[in-house]
Amino acid sequence: MQIVTYIHFPGQADEAINFYKEVLGAEVIMLSRMGEGPAEMKVPPHLKDKVMHARVKIGDTILYISDTFDNDKIVKGTNTSLALDVETPARVDELFPKLSEGGHSIMPPNDTFWGSHFSMLVDKFGIHWMISSELKK
Repeated sequence: MQIVTYIHFPGQADEAINFYKEVLGAEVIMLSRMGEGPAEMKVPPHLKDKVMHARVKIGDTILYISDTFDNDKIVKGTNTSLALDVETPARVDELFPKLSEGGHSIMPPNDTFWGSHFSMLVDKFGIHWMISSELKK
């Protein structure tokens, strides 16, 4: 199990990534754009080039970075989540109800088009979590 910090930006993910590259020597391991998702995502044209998900390595640390669909929901200083990468989809299903107890579900566990069994929640302390397991091919 690994916990990764996930930072969400109101349209500034590319700028932040470039800043971290310049200042901290960050390396982009993976980056996908919102317009690269399936048609049913219905991405507005002005968001197609925004970052859907990026993995950025800084030293021995991995950060996840993305833009958001709704910029009004991003408040500087509260735009982070903890991403919990687990071994199996069954572990996602096991942890989701336990972590969300007393909090609330944002997205129940589901297989995604990007190849993960994935969920999102806010725990009873107000911490935003994403729990995922890579689906075996």
